[in-house]
Amino acid sequence: MEGNITAVRTWLTGLQQRITHACSEIDGQAFRADAWKKEPGEKLQGEGVTMILEQGGVFERAGVGFSHVRGPQLPPSATQHRPELVGASFEAMGVSLVFHPRNPYAPTVHMNVRMLAALPANTPPVYWFGGGMDLTPYYGWEEDAVHFHSVCRDSLRGWGEDKYPRFKAWCDEYFFNQHRNEPRGIGGVFFDDFFEDGFERSFGMVQSLGDRFLDAYLPVLNRRRDTPWGERERAWQLVRRGRYVEFNLVWDRGTHFGLQSGGRTESILMSMPPQASWAYQHQPEPGSREEELLRRFLVRRDWV
Repeated sequence: MEGNITAVRTWLTGLQQRITHACSEIDGQAFRADAWKKEPGEKLQGEGVTMILEQGGVFERAGVGFSHVRGPQLPPSATQHRPELVGASFEAMGVSLVFHPRNPYAPTVHMNVRMLAALPANTPPVYWFGGGMDLTPYYGWEEDAVHFHSVCRDSLRGWGEDKYPRFKAWCDEYFFNQHRNEPRGIGGVFFDDFFEDGFERSFGMVQSLGDRFLDAYLPVLNRRRDTPWGERERAWQLVRRGRYVEFNLVWDRGTHFGLQSGGRTESILMSMPPQASWAYQHQPEPGSREEELLRRFLVRRDWV
């Protein structure tokens, strides 16, 4: 077990460094590293590093967090589909990121790659992986959606032709604000409780996806980050960010897992945008670019 844990941890910390380095070069500002460690007596034990960039030239907020925690009992959000593991201790580690660009024409992006090892008494460890990446634009472009989904598809090709369509559909279903009957964005791929054909192959699939994140996002960001914008675009961005906040707090299993298990609140909530707004029964002007986002992009579509 220790060899598996070490291999995953080494890859995750390296991934965090590669992503933050690339995005610092684009933004012109360095990420601040906030290393943390759980104190004895807390609900969880473990440590991590939260890399955060705020009020940069390109990113209004960008956070990339690594965590490795251990707990005496899996929280309810992790066992609702695995009742045989109720009461098992666990180790969990992952890298999670959310980037909120300053420019309203540049989309928000989220990625998470993680492993959880359940440790039932007197039986071998039970591993599973989860993660994915998804794009949340405020203004839609077909070429951006096609590019992002194409990279997601290509990153999974070596693990079976079923993976992209299966995980794309899962993403569409998961990143959905049920209380508004509205997708959060244009999707991507998402999977959870994944373990097929042994540890090495399952881990390899997660690595393939995580290693392609920069290929999926940076071309889109670079196309849109310098587009001129004004007060109208900013107001729309803030309203749509409000929907992003709603999903993270109401529906996101990762947020629930972290808070239920005694995780580090500041790191869990780094995904929140620095500013957001809510307007009562807000409706965009018919025929506008804002209305086009809802009509043509925030719908379930086969992008590739």
